[in-house]
Amino acid sequence: MDSKQLLAFALDKIDDMKARDVIQLDVTGSSDVTDYMIVCSGTSRRHVLSIADNLAKEARHAGEEPLGYEGQSDGEWALVDLGDVIVHVMQDQARSYYDLEKLWG
Repeated sequence: MDSKQLLAFALDKIDDMKARDVIQLDVTGSSDVTDYMIVCSGTSRRHVLSIADNLAKEARHAGEEPLGYEGQSDGEWALVDLGDVIVHVMQDQARSYYDLEKLWG
């Protein structure tokens, strides 16, 4: 998949799990590591982990092995690195503290 297809894929999969407040950021001019970042919220530790787990599982099923998956232990913030798209799934408190939208927007 190219980066735009991967972005659409990731947005679809996190929507399947009812991720909230989804923001997509085009960071092609700001990052050499990735083209897009998605920041979204989950309502609880379990919800954050379910969103990230589902995305990683569906990516593998589609032949897109995640390059990294972090945050399974605490559930405050999970990150799924799909290469051209990095997805941050956060609980509200962590999201407001780190404010990635402001940092990368």
